[in-house]
Amino acid sequence: MNAPLPSAVFKAYDIRGTVPGQINEPFAHRLGLALAAQARREGVRSMAIGYDGRLSSRGLAHAVKTGLHAGGINTVDLGLAHTPLVYYAAHRDGSGSITGSHNPPDYNGFKMMMAGRTLHGDDIQALRQAMDGIQPPLDTTPGISVVTDLTDTYIREIADHVRLARPMRIAIDCGNGVGGVAAARLFRALGCTVDELYCEVDGQFPNHHPDPADPANLRDLTAHLRDTDCELGLAFDGDADRLGVVTRSGQIIWPDRQMILFARDILQRQPGASIIFDVKCSRHLGRAVLEAGGTPLMSQTGHSLIKARLAETGAPLAGEMSGHIFFKERWYGFDDGLYAGARLLEILSRSDDPSGVLEALPQGISTPELKLPMAEGEPHPFIRRLQSEGHFPGATDRITIDGIRAEYPDGFGLARASNTTPVVVLRFEGDTPEALERIQGEFRAAIAQLLPGRELPF
Repeated sequence: MNAPLPSAVFKAYDIRGTVPGQINEPFAHRLGLALAAQARREGVRSMAIGYDGRLSSRGLAHAVKTGLHAGGINTVDLGLAHTPLVYYAAHRDGSGSITGSHNPPDYNGFKMMMAGRTLHGDDIQALRQAMDGIQPPLDTTPGISVVTDLTDTYIREIADHVRLARPMRIAIDCGNGVGGVAAARLFRALGCTVDELYCEVDGQFPNHHPDPADPANLRDLTAHLRDTDCELGLAFDGDADRLGVVTRSGQIIWPDRQMILFARDILQRQPGASIIFDVKCSRHLGRAVLEAGGTPLMSQTGHSLIKARLAETGAPLAGEMSGHIFFKERWYGFDDGLYAGARLLEILSRSDDPSGVLEALPQGISTPELKLPMAEGEPHPFIRRLQSEGHFPGATDRITIDGIRAEYPDGFGLARASNTTPVVVLRFEGDTPEALERIQGEFRAAIAQLLPGRELPF
């Protein structure tokens, strides 16, 4: 009889939890069986599997593979590989894919695609139901595994169509994540001189956590740029599907500002095209898209949701504030931090002052993501109340596609429920410090009306 499944690990966009308490090899084997059953229904014969550098990842990948084989599905075993390489393998042959999610060392998880579609939302819950009581089918020929390394092919394809106008010297920080397997090789293939920081894969992450969304994790890269003649710094998260950017002066170029640069470039070739971004992004991004002749489309947050919107609209570019950027123009439409870095260098290599180009991108005065902790199950009902009962007297518009985003003539405020942890995520932007404080004040008042006495993170 199968053990009970931990319901908390089945998230909106993927499966993730602690190891071995919630996620372990028996769990992974059952997941492989459930994915095999779905693959057979959808006519998928093979799935690509890769894993990251955390200590538990190899065993979990093997367990998923044995489940897939028992369910009659063949596998392409990519071994230690960054998540975009697994997506690349799936897009090349139309298969499904499964790869480790990014988290601290005591966590692990799975991101999954099936026939070009990322599994999320109801798909994840359907897998949970399928895993309950699942057993290997009795009348199915077991699948087989083909071991392959597509890293050289992936690098060669990028280098064949991304061309730098001149050689550049850059620094990269992989945070001991699995991106270290391919990052330096890729950028050298593009003609760069590369200074490597923490590119040795180490599942203990001994230097800093591989998450470029946290400024603390960019300190070493910033210091290296200050002490060398590198023109730019690139940082990657643990599975290398997100990109961080630091200029020579130490300014962090957040993903919504990166998107302005990418959108301007693409809209020169595809005038009028739609550019997709999530509700956490700056107002300056939408304005820049309009000014460049494009159509801005605001979306819900979540890499799976952004990817689905990209497929639905045929847009050439999409991205979200967390750092997932999706290029459909000249690429396959999946989020890839290394590829985004390559496209960034292609644009910046046309200038003798790349940092100056980046620092000239428009920006407001903004907060980082602020998190209001809540009890399990509390955030979404609270946000629904805030949408219906919250008062924002200065707002000119209220966007409710994902939480509530109140738009003002000189800024915005956002409150949305996280789909991965029991918190409400808040973000604010203003044209001036006074505007920022005023907008935050309206949100403080609106939240205090519904949660009197609650301590707020702003």
